[in-house]
Amino acid sequence: MTVPGPAAMASAALSRLARHDRGRILSVLIAKFRSFDLAEEALQDALVAAHSDWAANGPPANPQGWLVTTASRRILDRIRKARRDSLAHEDIAHRAREAADDEDDIPDERLRLIFTCCHPALDEKSRVALTLRTLGGLSTPEIARAFLDAETTMGQRLSRAKAKIEKAGIPYAVPGPEDWPERLRSVLSVIYLIFNEGYFASSGDVPLRQSLCEEAVFLARMVDRLRPDEPEIMGLVALLLTTHARRRARLQGAGVVPLEAQDRLLWDMDQLAEADALLLRAMEMRRPGPYQIQAAIAQLHSTAGPKDWPQIALLYDSLLRLGDNPVVRLNRAVAMAEAGALPPALGELAALAEELDHYQPFHAARADLLAKAGDREGAIAAYDRAIAMAGTAADGAFLAARREVAAQR
Repeated sequence: MTVPGPAAMASAALSRLARHDRGRILSVLIAKFRSFDLAEEALQDALVAAHSDWAANGPPANPQGWLVTTASRRILDRIRKARRDSLAHEDIAHRAREAADDEDDIPDERLRLIFTCCHPALDEKSRVALTLRTLGGLSTPEIARAFLDAETTMGQRLSRAKAKIEKAGIPYAVPGPEDWPERLRSVLSVIYLIFNEGYFASSGDVPLRQSLCEEAVFLARMVDRLRPDEPEIMGLVALLLTTHARRRARLQGAGVVPLEAQDRLLWDMDQLAEADALLLRAMEMRRPGPYQIQAAIAQLHSTAGPKDWPQIALLYDSLLRLGDNPVVRLNRAVAMAEAGALPPALGELAALAEELDHYQPFHAARADLLAKAGDREGAIAAYDRAIAMAGTAADGAFLAARREVAAQR
C-alpha cells in the first residue's frame, strides 16, 4: 500500500477544511475583528500559505488553529503596513495578537455568524447570498450563477450587506430569549429559500440545482448540531431530507416527473428514514411549528399506496392556524380537491385569484382543477397562462403535456 506524500496529504486536508471548517474558521476571525472583508482576505492568504507550507512539511496537528493563527498574523501585518494610529486600528491589532496566541483554542462561532448574516435589517436576497458566501463557502461567481445575476452585481450586493452589518453595528451575537423565536424564523427561512431555489429552480436551463440543495441541507444540519433539541430546526432538517431524498426521481430527460409518477426505487430510503425519526423526535416535544407540519405533509406524500388527502388537508388547516398565507391556502385547496371536495376547492381558488395572479403555481394548480371539473376551455386558458410564466423549460414542457391531455378530453 502506497503511503501518500506530504503534498497529497496537504491537498486532502485543505479540501476537507474548505468544505467542513471554512465557516467555523471564518466565524472565529469575524468574531474577533468585526470585519467580514479583513477576515475573508486574511483567510484566503492563509490558505495560499498552507498549500506551500503543508506540502513541504505535512499538515500540522491542528490545521484549523494553524489557519486561524496565520490569518490573524496577516491581519496584524496589514495593520502595521497601514501605519495608522487610530484607536479602532489599535483595538483590531490587540485582537489580532490575542488570536495569534490562541492556536489551540478555536471556539465555534458559526451560530453567531449565521444569526448576523440572517439579520432582519438585511433584505432577503442579501441574507441568502451572505449565508452562502460565509457559511456555505460558495464563491461570488457561484452565488451569482445560482441567482442568475451578473458576478459584479452579486459582488456589490455582498459588499453592501457586509458594510451595512459593520456600519449599522448589527450585533455579532445569538439573540436573547425574547428575540430568539423571531430571529430563528429568519435563519430557517433563509435555509429553506436556498433549498427551494435549488429544488424548484425559478429560472434558467437547469430545473434542479443539486449543489444548492446540498448547501441548504448542510446548513440545516449545522444549525441543528449547534442548537440541539429545537423542534423547528429538526422539522426543517426533516422537511429538506424528505424532499431531497426524491431528487433522482424528479427529472426524466428534460422533463419534470410528478410525485405520483416517480420511481420509488430511485428514492433515498436512508434519508427518508432519518427524516422520519427526526420528525418523530421533534413532534414528541409538543411544540409544533410550520416546518414540522410541512415535514409531516412531505412525509405523507412519500408513503407508499394511496395518499391520505383528508389528513394532508387537515395539516394545511394547522399551518393556517399558525399564520394566514395565500400559498398555504392554495395547497390546501389542491388537497381538498384530491380528497373529493372539488367544488369547494375551486371556490377557494376563485377567492385567491387576485392575490396570486402573478404566482405561476397558482395558474398551474387552477388548470389541473378545472380539467378535473371538466371545464376544458378554462383549463386550457389556465395552462397557457402557467406555461407563459414558467421559469424553466422543464416546467414549461411538463405543463404543455398536461395541456395536451386536457385539450383532448
